[in-house]
Amino acid sequence: MSESILEMQHITKTFPGVRALSDVTFSVKKGEIHCLVGENGAGKSTLMKILSGVYPHHEFEGKILFDSKEVKFNGIHDSESAGIGIIYQELALVPEMMVYENVLLGHEIRRGLTIDTHEMIKETEHLLERVHLKVNPTTKIKDLGIGKQQLVEIAKALSKNVKLLILDEPTAALNEDDCENLLNIIRELKGQGVTCIMISHKLKEVLSIADTITVLRDGKTICTLDREKDKVNEQVLIKHMVGRSIENIYPKRHSRIWDDVVLEVNDWTAFDPKLGRNVLKNVNLKIRRGEIVGLAGLMGSGRTELARSLFGNPDGYEISGELIFKGKVQRFTHPSEAIAAGMAYASEDRKRNGLVLIQPIRTNITMANLEEVATKQGVIIDEKEIQVASEYVKDITIKTPSIQQLVVNLSGGNQQKVSIAKWLFAKPDLLILDEPTRGIDVGAKYEIYTLMNELVARGMSILMISSELPEVLGMSDRLYVVANGQITGELPISEATQERVMELATQY
Repeated sequence: MSESILEMQHITKTFPGVRALSDVTFSVKKGEIHCLVGENGAGKSTLMKILSGVYPHHEFEGKILFDSKEVKFNGIHDSESAGIGIIYQELALVPEMMVYENVLLGHEIRRGLTIDTHEMIKETEHLLERVHLKVNPTTKIKDLGIGKQQLVEIAKALSKNVKLLILDEPTAALNEDDCENLLNIIRELKGQGVTCIMISHKLKEVLSIADTITVLRDGKTICTLDREKDKVNEQVLIKHMVGRSIENIYPKRHSRIWDDVVLEVNDWTAFDPKLGRNVLKNVNLKIRRGEIVGLAGLMGSGRTELARSLFGNPDGYEISGELIFKGKVQRFTHPSEAIAAGMAYASEDRKRNGLVLIQPIRTNITMANLEEVATKQGVIIDEKEIQVASEYVKDITIKTPSIQQLVVNLSGGNQQKVSIAKWLFAKPDLLILDEPTRGIDVGAKYEIYTLMNELVARGMSILMISSELPEVLGMSDRLYVVANGQITGELPISEATQERVMELATQY
């Protein structure tokens, strides 16, 4: 099929102090899977928000043609009525509501003035079959895993007779099995005549599913590549995305690992009273000064639970075992105690737990160590805060017009850098990075990897949790594998392979 379902012509969008899109032209054929790639801040999500009506037609320059007709959307309702559905990385589901209530939210089936629950459940069952999701429609959303929630979102979009489905980083929070399942469903939707636009930073994923790939860089269209006609591989995409080739995405490091052990954990067990079971069982690990230790495992294996239980136990687990930090037996009962001792934890969910999005960069950077920029009476000294924030913005190259910029307006990669800067200002000896590159592009990943290397070269220790096996293998000096809350293996990087790690990760 060569007929275009969508043409976005000469789209320009400006925010205060920033031109997000500049004369972007973007065309999608009927029935294809079209991937949109580029660095964070390239303008991908902005372009899709324009298409879906989040930014009304009077807030940008340019023209949109959908099904060969010019359209002017004043909101999401207009784009949905035209047959366009969008699924964001942060899912828009109501946790306390049931699956069928979420799927048909806003266009419930009624019999007169009364909602017809029976028909809604029946219709939802049909939609769930289309996405191969075998769950009871009366299950609450909060009781489903993230992979199943993603499928509920797709069912929700299909309930509106969508012609064009936009997926913004749909696999960012999924494990490998859920990723492959979702990609297969997208292929099936293509077979059913649904056109898909997918934004993704996972280039292997893009190459496995795309018919066409468009690259944006700095708010401009760089190229559109046809998988059948053009020579396309990861290096070609990276070069177009960042304007240069990155031969080795994991920068080389000549490790200097000191003998002194920064963290030692012995027989560490955590019981979750809410779940009524152990989430960690007899964990033992060590981290030396100047070392990057990887923590690998499937989602739900206990990696994040381990990090949070060490970092002041904010989830209220009942802990047993021994924690030795910098040579002293410790038991942190609050994150503030861990911070004061020299431990920092950059959460996997930077938007909910790592940053205050509606605050500017300067206050986010200093919030974990306010004593350094305040008087004895606790009054913030503006000059000090500005100086500190400016230095970190410069040192770790946070792209922003000003330290007064709200964090919500930054790209994912730059938000992650602000999160790391916040913890660096707390001057930790051990930095725990939980999914440090989730949802960020290849160029920003390289910058964060380089920063990690610089930090350990200065004598800091890093515990890195990652769901991406190539990342764990590419950045770690040594790694532990977690399965079902237990350490199933410890591997020097010289002996670690993806196959060996997966074998250990699936032992239970």
